Amino acid sequence: MAHPGDRHTPGQAGPDLFSAIDELRRHPPFNQMAPEHVREFAAAARAVHFRRGQLVVAPEDGPVRELFFIRRGAVTGQRGLSDLAGGAFQYEAGDLFPVSAVLAQRAPTTRYSASEDTEALAISAEQMQALAARSAVFGDFLNRRILTFLALSRTALQTAYASRVLAEQSWETPLAQLVHRTPVACAADTPLREVLQRMHDERVGAMVVLDAAGAVVGILTRSDVLHRVALAEVPLHTPVSAVMVQPVHTLPSERTAQEAALLMSAQGVRHVPVLQQGRLMGVVSERDLFALQRLSLKHVSSRLRDARDLGEMREAATEIQAFARRLLGQGVQAQQLTALISHLNDVLTGRLLELTARRHGLDLRRMCWLALGSEGRNEQTIATDQDNALILGEGQEAAPWLAFAREVNEALDACGYPLCKGDIMASNPACCLTLADWRERFGHWIEYGSPQDLLNASIYFDFRALAGDRALAERLREWVTPRAQATPRFLRQLALNGLRQSAPLNWLGNIDTTEVEGRQTLDLKLQGTALVVDVARLYALANGVSATGTRERLASVGPPMGVPPAEHQAWIGAFDFLQTLRLRAQLDGRTVAGNPNRIALDDLHDIDRRLLKEVLRVLRSLQQRVRLDYER
Repeated sequence: MAHPGDRHTPGQAGPDLFSAIDELRRHPPFNQMAPEHVREFAAAARAVHFRRGQLVVAPEDGPVRELFFIRRGAVTGQRGLSDLAGGAFQYEAGDLFPVSAVLAQRAPTTRYSASEDTEALAISAEQMQALAARSAVFGDFLNRRILTFLALSRTALQTAYASRVLAEQSWETPLAQLVHRTPVACAADTPLREVLQRMHDERVGAMVVLDAAGAVVGILTRSDVLHRVALAEVPLHTPVSAVMVQPVHTLPSERTAQEAALLMSAQGVRHVPVLQQGRLMGVVSERDLFALQRLSLKHVSSRLRDARDLGEMREAATEIQAFARRLLGQGVQAQQLTALISHLNDVLTGRLLELTARRHGLDLRRMCWLALGSEGRNEQTIATDQDNALILGEGQEAAPWLAFAREVNEALDACGYPLCKGDIMASNPACCLTLADWRERFGHWIEYGSPQDLLNASIYFDFRALAGDRALAERLREWVTPRAQATPRFLRQLALNGLRQSAPLNWLGNIDTTEVEGRQTLDLKLQGTALVVDVARLYALANGVSATGTRERLASVGPPMGVPPAEHQAWIGAFDFLQTLRLRAQLDGRTVAGNPNRIALDDLHDIDRRLLKEVLRVLRSLQQRVRLDYER
C-alpha cells in the first residue's frame, strides 16, 4: 500500500531533450505549439518515475506544485473509497494532470497513484504559468481542454473525409450512377400540346423521342421550345417530330461524367440521353454534372419534393447519405448534421404522406403526423428505424387512416428506414388516436410509471409535429408538459430507470468495453448518447421545458438548475462528440456485428480515444447529479 512519503523526490535527472521533444510533439497541445515553446517545456521539465501503486499527488499535500506529462505508463485518479464503483479516471501516455488543481493553485480533490510503472515529465506551476502566457495554444488547452480536444477531433475528421469527398465527386463517375429517375419519353407522332404538358407535369427539361422499336430518334428541350415552337408560331397540334432536334448525341451508361461534359461542350447541348444495351436508361443534364461537384441541400430536398413515385423516392433517399458524408468533409458539426439529416428525412416523409394521401383520397389537414424518438428530437443519424404516430382530427374514423399509415410505413421501409420492431408506428391502432385518447394515454404513463410506461416515455415524450394539423400536437404538448412536471413520483421513476445503464467506465477509470467478434467494443447509443438523452428529457420535464431536442433541453435547464455555463456546455459537447462518432462509423460502415452503433476502440485515432474517455467522465458526472437529485 502506498503512503504519503512514498513519492518522487526533487533533483532527479533531467530528460534527454531531443527524445522528450519528440514525445511531446506526438500529442496535443504540443503538436500545435510553436517549436520554441515545445522546447521550452522540455527544457524546463525533469524526469520522474513512479512504481506501480506509488502515490503521486494527494489532497493532504496542499496546493499542487507541478504539472505532469505522462511519457509511459498510467496514473489513476481516485476520490476515495466511496467512489471506487465509479469515481476513478485513468491518465495515459500523452496526458497532462492535474490541470485544474495547478491552474487554481489549490490542493487536488483526487488522489493520484501510478496504476503501473510510469515515467513522466514534471514542470513547476510557475513554469507552466509562464509558458501559458507565451503560448496561446498551451494556455487555451489548459483552460478549455475538452473543447480543445473536440476542435482537434473535428479537424482530424474533416481532413479524413475531405479526400473521400473529392474522390466521390470524381469526373470518373459512370453515367449509370448519375441517372436518378426513369426516363420521360414519347412517340414521334405525339402532339406538341401533350409533350409540353408532360414536361411541365413531370418537371423535366427535356423530352426524348423514341421510334416504335424504342430507339432514340430525337429530343426536345426547354430551350428548344422558345425558338422552334414559340417564336416559330408552330401550332400545338403539330407532332413533336416536326420540331425535335436531330441527330441526338447519346452515350452508353458505362461512359463517364467527364465524357458527358466534353460532349456537351463540343456539341453545345445541355442534355445527353444515356443508353444501356442500346435502350434509353435516362438523361444526364448539365445540372446533374454540376450537382456531382456540389451536392447541395437544395438539390437533395428538391429531388425528394419532386419525386413522383416510390421508385424515385428510393433513389433520392440514397443521396441523403452522400450529402451527409460531404458535410462531414466540410467540417459540419454533429448538431447541424443530424438536424439536416432529420430535415431531409422530414421532406422525404412529407412527400410520401402527400402522395399516399392523394391515392387514398384523404385530407392531411384532418390529422397530425407525429415524429417520435430521435426524429422527434431532430437527432437522426444515418442508421435509424422509424418511430411515428398519428393524431386524428375531430370526427375522423380510424380505419381509413390506418390503411393510409400502413402504406406510408411500408414505403419508408423501402426507402431505408426499417419498420419499428416494437411496432411504434402510425399503422398500429395504439398509435393512431384522437387528441383525447392521446391525453388519456400520456396521463396513464405519468400516473402509474410501470417499466413499460417508462420505456414508452423515452420514445413518445419526444414527439414533434411533422405534417398535417400541427395545432393538434401543440395542444397535446401544452397538456403533457405541466402534467409531468407536477408529478414528482413519475420524475423519480424516470430518473431511476435512466440510471440502470451507467457510463461505461470501470473502477480504474478505463473505458469498460465488451468483446464482440474478438474486438473491444462500445455501443455509442446504448452506452453513450442515450444516457445524455434520458437526463436531458428528465430535467426538461422537471423544469417545464417544452423543447424536444437534447441540446436545446440541456441549454434550457442549465440556468434554472444553477449549473455554471461551462458545465452544461460540457454536457452538450459530450453529446455532440458521441453523435459524431456514431455518424462517422455508420457512414464508413465500420460498425461491429451488424449493430450500427457499436464501434471497436482500435478504430479510433489517439485524439478521439482520449476524448472519448473525457466524454464518458462527463456522462458519469451527469448521472451522479441525477443520483443526488432523485435517489434520496
